[in-house]
Amino acid sequence: MSLTTRPVLTRAAAGILAGGLALTLSACGSGSKGSANAGSSGGAVKVGLITKTDTNPFFVKMKEGAQKAAKENGATLSTAAGKFDGDNAGQIAAIENMVASGVKGILITPSDSKAILPAIKKARDKGVMVIALDSPTDPQDGTDALFATDNKKAGVLIGQYAKAAMAGKAAKIATLDLAPGVAVGQLRHDGFLQGFGVAEGDPSVVCSQDTGGDQAKGQTAMENCLQKAPDINLVYTINEPAALGAYTALKAKGREKDVLIVSVDGGCTGTQAVKDGKIAATSQQYPLVMAAQGVKAVVDFGKSGTKASGYTDTGVNLITDKPQAGVDAKDTGYGLENCWG
Repeated sequence: MSLTTRPVLTRAAAGILAGGLALTLSACGSGSKGSANAGSSGGAVKVGLITKTDTNPFFVKMKEGAQKAAKENGATLSTAAGKFDGDNAGQIAAIENMVASGVKGILITPSDSKAILPAIKKARDKGVMVIALDSPTDPQDGTDALFATDNKKAGVLIGQYAKAAMAGKAAKIATLDLAPGVAVGQLRHDGFLQGFGVAEGDPSVVCSQDTGGDQAKGQTAMENCLQKAPDINLVYTINEPAALGAYTALKAKGREKDVLIVSVDGGCTGTQAVKDGKIAATSQQYPLVMAAQGVKAVVDFGKSGTKASGYTDTGVNLITDKPQAGVDAKDTGYGLENCWG
């Protein structure tokens, strides 16, 4: 982390802690403490960041990016994170407490793309700009703006790669997905199918399991799929922890050499797994960029009153050391230089 300011616990923080979240308020600027009307009064602009959890390396890097950007822009940053992925009640409590504390804008990675919408609407009705990071709400215009990886494109890239790597071989596909109701998981899944050139329900998809993006659940899901369809030869995973779980299950069956695994995320552990040959390719995204651009947008809103809008693509690259003709990619050297976690 780039900040050394000691966290200050406020009443808003106490309320969030009671709801199962941890809130940190950090003054990151020229010494101004800010105010409930920060921005209009000339004080430090108050920015809120709410992530799904504070343990996932992706969100750790996102918080790091927000802290650095807040310091650079003289803003005051408050952060909150759910106790677990899917903690919608905790995110609602965080929104309410941040609005009460006088933030000009909230950056949020929604745990539930639909259930969070009423709380976001209340914040926006009070003049707070809300920007989704990484995961869009459903519908996407539930927030003022979205700063995120093009998750559909990320899926398309690895689908195209898998199609080329299979080189005409009949595919028996397992998809190890995220969870129902989470837009980022659905977008990546749909993108993979599109890139590979098959529709939902195609008979080549012989098994689909939800993993929550967890390595242990990914292993169990792969074991279940192998019981259902022992001849699986292609595995798509929502992220690299799920991919590594799948690799463990395949290795236990002596299948790790003849099953192609593709994934999305681009964390350092996952990128190293690509280099080590456990995963054939992954689509790398950039959480630090999302957060930094989001903080800057809130600061600009606080100073000028102009809200960010629409979708901002924060970039995605296919990472592999086994490139395929017709599919743009960068090697693991680049991936490791730009990974997170």
